Amino acid sequence: MKNTGLLKRLLSFTRPHLLYLAFALVFAVISVCLTLYAPVLTGRAIDQIVGRGHVDFIMLKQFLIWLAAVTAGASFAQWLMGLCTNKIAYLTVRDIREKAFAKLQNVPLKFIDSNPHGDILSRVIVDAEQIADGLLMGFTQLFTGIVTIFGTIGFMAVINVKITLLVVFVTPLSLFVANFIAKRSFKFFKVQSETRGEMTSLIEETIGNMKLVKAFGYEHEASQRFEEINARLKDCGVKALFFSSMTNPCTRFVNGVVYTLVSIVGALTAAAGALTVGQLSCFLSYANQYTKPFNEISGVIAELQSALASAKRLFEIIDATPQTPDSADAVVLGKADGSVNVENVSFSYVQDVKLIEGLNLSVQAGQKIAIVGSTGCGKTTLINLLMRFYDVDKGKIIVSGHDVQNLTRDSLRSSFGMVLQDTWLKAGTVKENIAYGKPNASDYEIVSAAVAAHADSFIKRLPKGYDTEITEDGGNISQGQKQLLCIARAMLSLPSMLLLDEATSSIDTRTEARIQKAFDTMMQGRTSFIVAHRLSTIRQADLIVVMDSGHIIEQGRHEELLAKKGFYANLYNSQFAV
Repeated sequence: MKNTGLLKRLLSFTRPHLLYLAFALVFAVISVCLTLYAPVLTGRAIDQIVGRGHVDFIMLKQFLIWLAAVTAGASFAQWLMGLCTNKIAYLTVRDIREKAFAKLQNVPLKFIDSNPHGDILSRVIVDAEQIADGLLMGFTQLFTGIVTIFGTIGFMAVINVKITLLVVFVTPLSLFVANFIAKRSFKFFKVQSETRGEMTSLIEETIGNMKLVKAFGYEHEASQRFEEINARLKDCGVKALFFSSMTNPCTRFVNGVVYTLVSIVGALTAAAGALTVGQLSCFLSYANQYTKPFNEISGVIAELQSALASAKRLFEIIDATPQTPDSADAVVLGKADGSVNVENVSFSYVQDVKLIEGLNLSVQAGQKIAIVGSTGCGKTTLINLLMRFYDVDKGKIIVSGHDVQNLTRDSLRSSFGMVLQDTWLKAGTVKENIAYGKPNASDYEIVSAAVAAHADSFIKRLPKGYDTEITEDGGNISQGQKQLLCIARAMLSLPSMLLLDEATSSIDTRTEARIQKAFDTMMQGRTSFIVAHRLSTIRQADLIVVMDSGHIIEQGRHEELLAKKGFYANLYNSQFAV
């Protein structure tokens, strides 16, 4: 997309705020007109001072009073214009950021998984701020600059047409220089934004996993990676700054030439008697004010290149292909009966890299299904397909008699309760985290869920109990305690089916035994899928599915699989080998 297309699209987000735009333009005209009228008053005041003893103090005082009033009015109008332009810029960026964030809620998980999270954060936060800065400077200086240019031409033409034409004739040089430099600065600002996103990703990755960084002695390598990215950011930043900073001096030079020409020609004209001293002073003031907007606009162009580069990165999120929408006739799954059938399903995350092929599985309502196998065999992928985090490439998954492709995603997912190995908590109170999936839950329900998850005892020991604030991702409690809260969160909703992916991996053996009893109670009458590495926890499963390389190679009850002395038996016995 060309820069003009980017700019048009960026400005399209200002349409809902055109009223502020109109007021900003009105106040800009008022401010500029009053500012341009000030030199007229100054010139007339100068003309009242003919010589020593020949000063008209009465008229001089009147002009000075008017000058003070005009200056105050111009300042007030400029302040009001600033309020309006601030509103436009930040409301526009708010809308863009909200649209980008809304799109992130509607893209396939593949988009989130395939892009560095730090880079996505940088786009939504940092790049949005760059757009705000560019728009703020653009609206503020562009409005006043354009009105000033045309206003000064009109005022100068009233005083002397020939000198005015001279000024206008030399002006295009300034615009040519600014445009020449702006085209070259855009690519550097684009690289700068991308490198800034790369740095944000590295910082987020390092800070978020500092324990691992220190445990594996990766500090030096992390510092080297940071220095390398930082060096590239410095290089592209210096180049972007160099080109953008050239704009102002170059246009100032052209404007200096204009002012010099006006001074020479104006002085000769005054000497010939065609201009008074006051008019010459007024004309020189206008010449200075006329050239000033070109310097400001050149700065706007440079800042706008940075804003456009950032907008391009944000628009890439907004333009990301959304997840396949629910079909128009999609069924809202009510109370699921718990039956699940996987029929000849094939799926791979990366094309040409096979993972699951021809998978078949029949689960009756209320059964407890354990999924085991070596790392990378497709256990968690099967969970992702059941929840429609990803859609199958071939085959179909039937839940409660409905193909999941014909069910609304929300109703399907609300039928499952999920506890993952990777715990996640939001910044908020313990109570809010337990009620994450059921915000309207009563305190009694929340406490009951915590008691069932054996989390109530440690919660009561926290400084404020259930009202204790949990930091982002539960940084102020232990990993096991986070796991207990996640289990309580699932117990609160009590859906028709459960998905437990290594749900007790971070819990001590004693607590795990109690949690298993709680799970047994919760799983009564509910279809449950349990991904487990500790095979001792799944011996009571109704069906154990053994996967390898995306295929089901064995299935049956614990005793049956041990009797076969196959893959499962070897895997089970290896966990108890001395």
